[in-house]
Amino acid sequence: MNLLPIFNPATGERLAEVPADDADSIAAKAAAARAAQPAWAAVPLADKLALMRRFRAAVVAERETLARTLSLEVGKPITQARNELNGLLPRIDFFVEKTASTIADEDVFDDGAMRERIGHVPLGVVGNVSAWNYPWFVSCNVILPALLTGNAVLYKPSEYATLTGQHIVRLLHAAGVPADVLAGVVGAGAVGAALVEQQLDGVFFTGSNATGVKIAQAVAARLPKLQLELGGKDPFYVRPDADIQAAAEGLADGAMYNTGQACSSVERIYVHERVHDAFVEHFVATVRGMKLGDPLDDATYIGAITRAPQLAVLQAQVDDARARGAALRCGGRVLPGPGNWFEPTVFTEVNHTMTLMRDESFGPIVGIQKVRGDDEAVALMNDTRYGLTAGVYTRDETAARALLARVNAGTAYWNCCDRVSPRLPWAGWGDSGVGLTLSTHGILTFTRPKAWHLRRA
Repeated sequence: MNLLPIFNPATGERLAEVPADDADSIAAKAAAARAAQPAWAAVPLADKLALMRRFRAAVVAERETLARTLSLEVGKPITQARNELNGLLPRIDFFVEKTASTIADEDVFDDGAMRERIGHVPLGVVGNVSAWNYPWFVSCNVILPALLTGNAVLYKPSEYATLTGQHIVRLLHAAGVPADVLAGVVGAGAVGAALVEQQLDGVFFTGSNATGVKIAQAVAARLPKLQLELGGKDPFYVRPDADIQAAAEGLADGAMYNTGQACSSVERIYVHERVHDAFVEHFVATVRGMKLGDPLDDATYIGAITRAPQLAVLQAQVDDARARGAALRCGGRVLPGPGNWFEPTVFTEVNHTMTLMRDESFGPIVGIQKVRGDDEAVALMNDTRYGLTAGVYTRDETAARALLARVNAGTAYWNCCDRVSPRLPWAGWGDSGVGLTLSTHGILTFTRPKAWHLRRA
């Protein structure tokens, strides 16, 4: 039997060894899911909704245990782990409230003789290869609406969040989801590749652009529904009329929350030259005040880097920025172990020749660039292959909306950042991915439309 070791990134301690899947076990789970899906689709929606309410209650009842597991295996500060679980609850509530009306049949034409109707049927069997940085969010954004709309799900959590993934599967099974309808798949990259090779009706992946491209290539000949939630290089612009202290504090939080390990983290900041120095002063002071330390300490704000190889990526961006003339304002070093630690890092005097301003960082590092005005800011914000989120801080809503309308991003923020709502679609442009989750559109993405032509005899 293959075993997957689970390590604490803050200490290097081995937390557990978990039995891992192989090609044969994955094929068996896929076959069982295929056989079980029709009966699951036939279960009344009211029963599925009741099940989700039981799942929600179980999350609330076990919240502290679940948060501790998440903190131990990912390195997320415990207060932020609790926040993730708290933030999951309104997402569950949204799916429970909106699924019935969203997937209801819709009559779109009736002249007395002919009626035209749009129906929504399940995709069938869905594969979900998920991420570690917000495992409750990104997994449940797929699993919950997929189940509610009648699909069976093969779910592979990231190997860096396997214990959390097993909690998700356990609680949904306890709430009433049959084991064959939701099957957990355990393992690293090779296991994910084997899952994607199954005859799936939908493939939903959250992770890096490089892996997303490989998945797209692997499934191209089979043409399943494909959704790829990939990376970001999220830009923000501070106009001269902004509340500078509020902008600095908000953007520092957006850059450093979850130790900067999010596709929607603030990674590039452009500041009007008239307020640049004041903004940088407040921003650096805010970052310096963030406590780095034991993720299980309630006072900790900056936790461990989950994946040890990312330390080299961050250090390379620091070295490149310094070599090209950037000014290091704080941080800039890998910290000694045990565990994976990187100082929260801020650069000014940056430009787009630097990898810091071009390539996704996925860590507690950010560059701040001075600009002369709106047009320069927009040009720089759009100088990227990514298109996930972007925002502007200004007191002028009209100016903000006009500026953000010119920016290539799936999500736009005015005077806020790094915010996700279940009521709004979460979608990337360009190398940030294809497809979407959340909102009523994110419920429908797990269905296929069926067109009905109904002639009265």
